[in-house]
Amino acid sequence: MKVFFLLLALAGPALAVEPSEMLADPVLEARARVLSKGLRCLVCRNQNIDDSNSGLARDLRVLLRERLTAGDTDAEAVQFLVNRFGDYVLLKPPLTLSTTLLWFGPALLILFGAGGYVLWWRKQPKTPASAPELTDNDRALLNDILSPKDPS
Repeated sequence: MKVFFLLLALAGPALAVEPSEMLADPVLEARARVLSKGLRCLVCRNQNIDDSNSGLARDLRVLLRERLTAGDTDAEAVQFLVNRFGDYVLLKPPLTLSTTLLWFGPALLILFGAGGYVLWWRKQPKTPASAPELTDNDRALLNDILSPKDPS
């Protein structure tokens, strides 16, 4: 019984592609499945269209299969979707001038933060502040407090 539930849990993402969407040709269907794993669901953000249950993901899966059935190569089918929806439809967008900040932004933030911390740390005093000098009155008071008292 545990094995059944384990298999059911593992098959969850596979349930997103409905049987009515699947192509009769197993080779084309396999190509469509591979390509759809690299395409982003525009509603779910970081989920591929193969795993998403949203209506838009279904439309993208159907459109992709239509392009493959029409004779497009894998690259042409993906490029058709990129032309319609932009590089955002790709889970791994290419490195271009417009995506440079996307690729290197987090690293730049970390570098600027570390640089700011180093500058702040260098400006901190290296030695602790010294205690102020005692006046003669302070010394006398301190000696009075610390000198042993005669209990008698």
